[in-house]
Amino acid sequence: MIEGCLRVGQTAPDFVATAVIDQTFRDIKLSDYRGKYVVLFFYPLNFTFVCPTEIVAFSDRHGEFKAIDTEILGISVDSEFSHLTWIQTPRQQGGIGPLNYPLISDLRKEISTAYNVLDPDAGVALRGLFLIDPDGIIQHITVNNLSFGRSVDETLRVLQALQHVQSHPNEVCPAGWQPGDATLNPDPEKAKDYFATLPEAPDPDA
Repeated sequence: MIEGCLRVGQTAPDFVATAVIDQTFRDIKLSDYRGKYVVLFFYPLNFTFVCPTEIVAFSDRHGEFKAIDTEILGISVDSEFSHLTWIQTPRQQGGIGPLNYPLISDLRKEISTAYNVLDPDAGVALRGLFLIDPDGIIQHITVNNLSFGRSVDETLRVLQALQHVQSHPNEVCPAGWQPGDATLNPDPEKAKDYFATLPEAPDPDA
């Protein structure tokens, strides 16, 4: 294991940084969001190609996250002035338009370093995404390279599964679980009730 590498189950590193919120500059702290779930995602740079598709996708579906007591925070190594200019640029011109969540400046690259997503060769953050629970504990981590974006659907699904198991400590969620699907009891005998509902494995020779 790499020393200092963040893991699921650890406390998310706190930070104070300048963010653009409603086209104004504000200093925010991650610890200000204790008591809520947080989707904290890093992206490489403003005025690029994949990044705006992710940022607007999260913004357009912000209400779904807010409905389940979750805040979204986006971070890059750009300045707050670059963030503001990008927000003030229409989507049809390569901008992102008004956003429904804060866009944070990590100009000194301290936050991306703390979260171990800084690509030192490129000087930008990889596409790291962290789900943080109301106690400030990291419960899920994904990191993509610079060339392909993340799925809002999958982020929401994993968040819903996390919230379910935290509110139902005697249940665990199987692969691909969606709200309303059956769960398992993590007991060797009781889990058989779930496994008994599964179809037979396909015949590999068929």
